[in-house]
Amino acid sequence: MKSPDNAVSIGERVRKAGLRPTRQRVALADLLFAKGDRHLSAELLHEEALAAGVPVSLATVYNTLHQFTEAGLLRILAVEGSKTYFDTNTSDHHHFFIEGENTVFDIMSGPIKVSDLPAPPEGMEIVNVDVVVRLRRKAGA
Repeated sequence: MKSPDNAVSIGERVRKAGLRPTRQRVALADLLFAKGDRHLSAELLHEEALAAGVPVSLATVYNTLHQFTEAGLLRILAVEGSKTYFDTNTSDHHHFFIEGENTVFDIMSGPIKVSDLPAPPEGMEIVNVDVVVRLRRKAGA
């Protein structure tokens, strides 16, 4: 399978990230990246994998998602307590989260200014600031 830019196969993309392109990694990467930018939980990817006939355990999905994150293929987004989403768009950007629906999507309208950040502890540097704007449907909407 080719990645969205059609220049590099999914297996090559996994290999270039420093991971061995096992059958399961390639199958999961294909599900993750074939539909453009997505925000998925491990549970949702596991359901998609099983529906696509990819025999994989939930533990393997979690391990693979964390390996992809460490390799820079995904960005992790902690939204709701223990609920974690994996974002295929690794660029700096922010998110909306619809409470009660567990839906995450990118904020597309202009920059967000984050000011007056605290100084990091000695020997540390700020790498990224994630802004998650929580939404709720209006009553009667």
